[in-house]
Amino acid sequence: MVYRFGVIGAGMIGYWHAEAIRRLPDAELAGICDHGSGRAERFGPRCGCGAGHCGLEDFIAREDIDVITVATPSGVHAEAALLAARHGKHCVVEKPIEIELARIDAMIEAHEKAGTLLGGIFNLRFSPAARLFKRAMDEGRFGRITFGMAHGPWWRDQAYYDEGGWKGTQALDGGGALMNQGIHTVDLLQWLMGPVREVSARTAALAHQRIEVEDTASAALVFENGALGTIACTTSMWPGHFRTVEVGGEDGSVAMGDDAFIFWRFRDESEADEDIRRRYLRFPAAAVGAADPSAGFNVDGHRENLAEFLTALQQGRKPLVDGIEARKAVQIVLAAYESARRGGAPVRLS
Repeated sequence: MVYRFGVIGAGMIGYWHAEAIRRLPDAELAGICDHGSGRAERFGPRCGCGAGHCGLEDFIAREDIDVITVATPSGVHAEAALLAARHGKHCVVEKPIEIELARIDAMIEAHEKAGTLLGGIFNLRFSPAARLFKRAMDEGRFGRITFGMAHGPWWRDQAYYDEGGWKGTQALDGGGALMNQGIHTVDLLQWLMGPVREVSARTAALAHQRIEVEDTASAALVFENGALGTIACTTSMWPGHFRTVEVGGEDGSVAMGDDAFIFWRFRDESEADEDIRRRYLRFPAAAVGAADPSAGFNVDGHRENLAEFLTALQQGRKPLVDGIEARKAVQIVLAAYESARRGGAPVRLS
């Protein structure tokens, strides 16, 4: 079966969605809706499909669309996702899936009642290095887990926040270095380490003007398994460099820099470990997205994310990144913001 996709949002992320869809053998790009910006008229022909000239609901209701992907500003994701459920359309939403837990819960409930699938985009989970990392965690190779770290030392110039009218706003961005840029790194850490029990955080806007959100954030974590951890994400560190996710335990430690490993060692080594080091161990030469959101972008992660969603559709199961999975990183970020508002006091996650 070929699934027909409609993309909502004609900015940079919408283009990535369209490119990923075009590279799937069992998918077809049926149309793009810009939700009022006018960009789809330029965007559509580049992607080999028509632009959505109708309203948002009329576009979602089109009979030639089976799946909606949402690539609008974060604070309006729920609008399209709820309409998709109302019209019986499956839906995949760019990160963060939304900026408020109540909206995410409403989206999950609406699609459960409609019998449609709701999925999120956390494309970094689908890189070969990330999958190897997760497999080692699931196999228990680290022994007792003691520590985990997520580090995203990035840079955005002032022009980044000044363009478009929504970046750096509380209503549409929902947050800054954590909610927008750092959400991938936060997700990787919790995906590997398991649930977070408690967050203590500080946030600040230190290198930019005219923004309502943070460009610098640090947090201390306590995980449900008893391990400790840290998150540090910024858009205030020129020129920016690669993100790092590191996990350590009694029997091993692994550090991943972007889509490579900086360190991979276990007490009980195997032949496969040496092969992994040979193939993936390197110092990242260029940081993906560290200073420019479009720099070095590889559409493979989005393609694999969407391919897994379609496999779930075909098999009649939930996708690996469903609404509940996509919610987890947002809950951690919102707990960090609540802690920062309380002067760094610990916030427990339910």
